[in-house]
Amino acid sequence: MQGESTGGLARAIEAFRAGEPVLVHDADDREGETDLLYPASAVTPEAVARLRNDGGGLIFVALTDAVAERFDLPFRHETVDHPANDHTDLGYDARPSFSLTVNHRDGFTGVTDNDRALTIRRLGEVSEDESYGVDAFAAEFRTPGHVHLLRASPALLAERRGHTELGLALAREAGVEPAVAGCEMLDDETGEALSTADARAYASRHDLAFVDGATLVGGL
Repeated sequence: MQGESTGGLARAIEAFRAGEPVLVHDADDREGETDLLYPASAVTPEAVARLRNDGGGLIFVALTDAVAERFDLPFRHETVDHPANDHTDLGYDARPSFSLTVNHRDGFTGVTDNDRALTIRRLGEVSEDESYGVDAFAAEFRTPGHVHLLRASPALLAERRGHTELGLALAREAGVEPAVAGCEMLDDETGEALSTADARAYASRHDLAFVDGATLVGGL
């Protein structure tokens, strides 16, 4: 019963539709990490605090390819002319998903829970607005900043099965905006990614949905 309460795809979709966080594990033969994900427009300062305290990795917002095109957001590695910009030794994927880093212009330093929540929430809200383009984006956000933007593959799970695509596929199925905030869950004791067993235990303790990437891929 406990496994069903944390691990079902239906529950993950229902939770995301309600603006609640969901734990998503990609695959043991990929990154082998569990990310704590939210619909971006549902992110509050309290959610940012949870991401940095209970997650501990990089706080990001993943956007669909169509939204990234509308905002004119490049893949960062395609714009960097530096010899360190070489990803041939990337062990889990062919390329990174990183785009720009941004702050909302109404924030101050951009790094506080309040500032990052504002940035993330507005990214979620404007992602649905087809009339909101690069000029509006530049008027509201500045780069560089403290929220990392990730750009998804155009066909999502048909092309790539990272947390960027997994989270956005979940968002699409839940009928929420095409913008997902998240953070990798890390282990303070080992210095590594939080184990899948410990991530499941966290989900159970906090009554949160947990879903494997394979379940998402097979069920959507």
